[in-house]
Amino acid sequence: MDSISLIRTPIEAELRDFKELFDSSLSSSNALLDSVVSHIRQRNGKMMRPILVLLVARLYGAVTPATLHAAVSLELLHTASLVHDDVVDESTERRGQLSVNAVFNNKVSVLAGDYLLATSLVHAEQTNNYEIIRLVSSLGQKLAEGELLQLSNVSNHSFSEEVYFDVIRKKTAALFAACAEAAALSVQVGEEEVAFARLLGEYIGICFQIKDDIFDYFDSKKIGKPTGNDMLEGKLTLPALYALNTTKDAWAEQIAFKVKEGTATPDEIVRLIEFTKDNGGIEPLLPCCTAWHPAAAPPGRGNTRTQCLCRCQRLRRSQKPSNPPADGPAAAALIPHGTPRPFSPASSYLFYLLDDNFLGVFL
Repeated sequence: MDSISLIRTPIEAELRDFKELFDSSLSSSNALLDSVVSHIRQRNGKMMRPILVLLVARLYGAVTPATLHAAVSLELLHTASLVHDDVVDESTERRGQLSVNAVFNNKVSVLAGDYLLATSLVHAEQTNNYEIIRLVSSLGQKLAEGELLQLSNVSNHSFSEEVYFDVIRKKTAALFAACAEAAALSVQVGEEEVAFARLLGEYIGICFQIKDDIFDYFDSKKIGKPTGNDMLEGKLTLPALYALNTTKDAWAEQIAFKVKEGTATPDEIVRLIEFTKDNGGIEPLLPCCTAWHPAAAPPGRGNTRTQCLCRCQRLRRSQKPSNPPADGPAAAALIPHGTPRPFSPASSYLFYLLDDNFLGVFL
């Protein structure tokens, strides 16, 4: 069984409920909107964000109607941001298929994205949880702020890794953090458990984005975006930044400036990609994704991050249980001594799946 199938196993029923609610939320009598929605559905993504919501909710208790509405709200918000991003970036491809703006046009894409965003807020309200409503509303602000920060960084002639992490925290990591936090809020756990869930989601998001950026340096149709796409859009991601700051190579810096200005030729982009790979831009970053290397940690969060890391990694086991353990001594043995106990013993199996396989699917 592959990793994605394994982590879905404890939430198969809840995932079906999510899909049903998600699909019903997008039903419309408007023929044009229905065509756009049908095109978006063809992407067949892994639904990792809803899966994270459902798994974290199961970790703390049981999936509730509020959990499902929160998962739908966040997935709709994510989808809306992708539709809008493709317009901003002038992208013609998303996950291996034509983007909405390429099939229709920018006007339709913007309005369809607005519709998805409005529907997201409707489902946030249906959670009947003020904290989740506040979370979704503030998340929309953060995603927009992250996109604006990324755009403004294009004209910045420095090669700042700090700005890079600031961007991905306000975009990718913010969404994953919100998924985990909303899940905890939906099952009404305490403040400490909510904070822990949010931090777990944040670091999953950071690692996910680093790995996704690494994919841009290799040619694979499975990834769903063309090689060098980020540079074509004027973006220098962590691999290139690392190589540039390590070597201080004058030629590479000159090409990097041209990338930011949008004047680099396809050949120059190919050469900068090869320069990045040849000068250690990839290998040193892999620990950020697979071992939660401190380089991926936001500044000033070391102590908190360490606590989160310990709680997650101490639950890793050398041998996975074949079935979810029942409550009792055998199940309790899976939880290390001294681990905070907001989770039921049966939930320890779910936590194992999160730790050992969920990250594997992302990374």
